Amino acid sequence: MSPHPGLPEPRSDAMGGEGLSAASPKAARPSEILRRSARYLARHGVESPRETAETLLMHFLGTDRAGLYSRAEGLDSRTARLFGRALCQRCTGVPLQYLTGEQDFMGLRLTVGPGVFVPRPETETLVGTALDLLRGVPNPVVVDVGTGTGAVALAVKHARPDARVLATDLSETAVGLASANAERHGLEIEVLKGDLLSPVPEALRGNVAQIVSNPPYIAPEDYEGLPEEVRAEPYEALVGGTEFHTRLTDLATAWLEPGGWLVVEIGADQGDDVHAILSSRLEDVTILPDLARRDRIALGRRSPGG
Repeated sequence: MSPHPGLPEPRSDAMGGEGLSAASPKAARPSEILRRSARYLARHGVESPRETAETLLMHFLGTDRAGLYSRAEGLDSRTARLFGRALCQRCTGVPLQYLTGEQDFMGLRLTVGPGVFVPRPETETLVGTALDLLRGVPNPVVVDVGTGTGAVALAVKHARPDARVLATDLSETAVGLASANAERHGLEIEVLKGDLLSPVPEALRGNVAQIVSNPPYIAPEDYEGLPEEVRAEPYEALVGGTEFHTRLTDLATAWLEPGGWLVVEIGADQGDDVHAILSSRLEDVTILPDLARRDRIALGRRSPGG
């Protein structure tokens, strides 16, 4: 049985060919193990095979890159077995982060796992924009909708300790994981289970400084063309087109305080559509690019006049 619930069972020949079976793992130095493992991953079409092998081996050895390459001894049988299974699972499309159980996001190391969306580097642009808009706003109330691992909510709270940060998600698994990540980092956020803004306390209606969200925005017709490792993540956390942008925009004016902002992540080809959606209810609507100069963030605010 797979040691990671929800992940594919590895084949018994996970280290075959150029893998660890070519020599005893106890006799091989990590550099030699990495060389053969990277070739194995490359043959199976895994991107960045050397870096992937390094990340997995560092994880199972509990060391960093310097410790990995300075290590003289080989692997014990248990470590070799776990490493081999992980290589095989990576070749079947299991995300690397599901295998290590962690993902770094804006200086926070988050626990991740099957059933919850893996935070992406481009979402750091969303957080950066959100924080820029909160400058000069004392003790803001921020709601992260569709929190997943809690990445956005926790990054905001980490940067703005004075903020009251609430995080919502429809997935019970996500709510549990976000709560665990908050406890891991000692960050006090309120994680609530429910659809969009429905679990937010009624007393906050009209008093929210910012609603921020990385909603599922991949179009249904594009799903089958996604890489296998992306399709290993929850369908409902990936696919939604612009439906969620429409629903959030319809709710935003009732929850935002005057001058409060809605900030959402979008697909690279959704700028015009989401601009029109936000403009139907909000002011000062803007589409911003990510570091690759692709449309990535849409924002708009409730009229300062109410």
